[in-house]
Amino acid sequence: MSLAKLSCVGLGEILWDILPAGPRLGGAPANFAFHAMQLGCESLVVSSVGSDERGDEALKILADNGVKVLAPRSNKQTGYVKATLNERGVPSYDFALDTAYDNIPLTDEVLAAARHTDICCFGSLAQRQENGSSRATIAAFLDAMPQGSIKVFDINLRSNFFNRAVLEAGMKRCTAFKCNDEELPVVLGLFGKDQSLTAAEFYEQVLRAEFGIDTFVYTCGEHGSDVFVKGEHNHEPTPKVEVVDTVGAGDSFTATFIVGLAQGCPIKQAHETAVAVAAYVCGQNGAMPKLPAELKVRLNPQA
Repeated sequence: MSLAKLSCVGLGEILWDILPAGPRLGGAPANFAFHAMQLGCESLVVSSVGSDERGDEALKILADNGVKVLAPRSNKQTGYVKATLNERGVPSYDFALDTAYDNIPLTDEVLAAARHTDICCFGSLAQRQENGSSRATIAAFLDAMPQGSIKVFDINLRSNFFNRAVLEAGMKRCTAFKCNDEELPVVLGLFGKDQSLTAAEFYEQVLRAEFGIDTFVYTCGEHGSDVFVKGEHNHEPTPKVEVVDTVGAGDSFTATFIVGLAQGCPIKQAHETAVAVAAYVCGQNGAMPKLPAELKVRLNPQA
């Protein structure tokens, strides 16, 4: 499969990260789509934004950066989160509630996009509201994707905006699961498992044995990252970089690794490139910095 022909969708929240350095457009699905686009994919963000200035600006920025957007306007406000950073640059979040991305409508256009999507990344945040429409829209989108497509569940646990039912529904639909070292014990607890299970044990005993998920991306911040694909495992250390902020770094990592796999890269090559991209993003302000050419060509030297 040619990388240029890969169709990637970030499905879920478009929101503004209100950072100490100023507002930056973010949301994990939008970040994923942006970085997949930088790596040569045809990218689309499926979401909803408000009929407000933040919605106008979000759509303009994504369009200016070459990312296509399918985001019906809503009478709800555009999502935003106030992020504060600790001394290591790690954010904590205060989210606006009942926003446009909680109420993504299931339209004919959204379903048509699903039927032509090779890779989709979704999470739990946009499914936080039980009476919002996004939860049903996300499920319908995933169910409409072609056989053999890649469905990445980056759980992205925030505040208390998750429960077992949402995680289980996503795990039943996804082909790749991503979490970090802080999220893994939470997931294990929700599913009544021993919270001391290692990532490798979780992969074999839960993801593969119970859900048939063959791809697992596990990040541990400064302690490195592990990827598991069809029983193969690779660990990479985290390089030492001067961190500006870590917002969006995990999304860039996931996008790079998954696009690399879809392109047919060896697991180690895709993983090493993902680590390098995430390290670069950590050294920049905001979630959507432009990647230098030397990083892009590591996945696809012929590009």
